[in-house]
Amino acid sequence: MGLENTLAPWLGKTTKMIDNHIQDIFHEQNIKLTKTQWILLKKLDEKDGVPQQELAFLTGRDKTSLTRLINTMEKKSLVARIPSKLDKRINHVFLTKKGELLFKETLPVIESFAQSLQENISAEEIKATIKVIRKVQENLIAKSNNSCISN
Repeated sequence: MGLENTLAPWLGKTTKMIDNHIQDIFHEQNIKLTKTQWILLKKLDEKDGVPQQELAFLTGRDKTSLTRLINTMEKKSLVARIPSKLDKRINHVFLTKKGELLFKETLPVIESFAQSLQENISAEEIKATIKVIRKVQENLIAKSNNSCISN
C-alpha cells in the first residue's frame, strides 16, 4: 500500500501548509500573532475567564506550553490571568480589551482564508472530508485512551 497512500502524511503536510500560509497572511497584514496565539484568542472569545487547566484541554496543549503561551500573550497585553477567589491555585484566563479587539480584527482574515481553502470543492466533498477527519480523530482518541489504560 505504501505510506504515501495513507491519510497521515497528507493530513500532516496539509496542516503544515495551512500553518505556514496563516503566518504569511499575518506577516503581510502586519498582524503580530502566531496561529497558536490566534487560536487561544478564539477559545477565550468563545468562553472567557476559563480556568487555565480547562484551557489546556480546549486547545489541546500541555500545561507547560500553555503557560509559556499565556506568558507571551500577557506581555503583549492580550490576555490576563486572574486567580480564583475560591481557590488561589486556579487561574482564570481572560481576554483583555486589546486581545478582544485584535481577535475581532483578525477573524475576517481567518474566515476569508478558510473560505479560499474550499474553492472548487463541493459542499458534499467538504461534508465527506469532515466526516473522515472526525473518524481519524476518534481513532486517535481511542488509541490514546487504550494506551492510558495499558500503562
